[in-house]
Amino acid sequence: MRPHKTDLARRTLQAHDGTLGMRERRALILCDGQRDLDELVRLLGQDVPDLVQRLAEAGYLSVQASAHAPSFAAPAPATPARTQAGPRRSLVAAKVYALGMLELQRDDDAARHRQQLQSRRDDDALVEALVETLRFLESRVAASLAARIRERLAEVLPEEHLPRLGAATSQQSEPALS
Repeated sequence: MRPHKTDLARRTLQAHDGTLGMRERRALILCDGQRDLDELVRLLGQDVPDLVQRLAEAGYLSVQASAHAPSFAAPAPATPARTQAGPRRSLVAAKVYALGMLELQRDDDAARHRQQLQSRRDDDALVEALVETLRFLESRVAASLAARIRERLAEVLPEEHLPRLGAATSQQSEPALS
């Protein structure tokens, strides 16, 4: 099964109207008809079958079951390792969040940062682009929003990359890495 966005989902994502939470928006962005349910589970967590089902029932996703795809009636059971509370940490989640924040800026500088972030393929380059994006956003938005953006990135960024995010705070005028 390869869920894909409906016209309603595309309009909702473009409107930025807040009718969906960050998790639902991430799922919609990643449901492009190219990823199957297994890949979405790896990217977003074990509860994706339920999330996809809810989004499909609400008219945001179109799903067509195949003979090889699991049914929504019997989603994969959660593994004991996934019982921790809080968001799932991943570079994809951090990238999707940062792209969303850049989309809200709607200017040429933000568009350049979005393109730069989207073009990074290796993990180190992606983390560097995330740090640059954070610095850019902090220079543009109110201090309270900048703090929320930093906190959210710290929540979703894999722990091994958190020192680089912290370095962006202490060295605002210097590049994140040489």
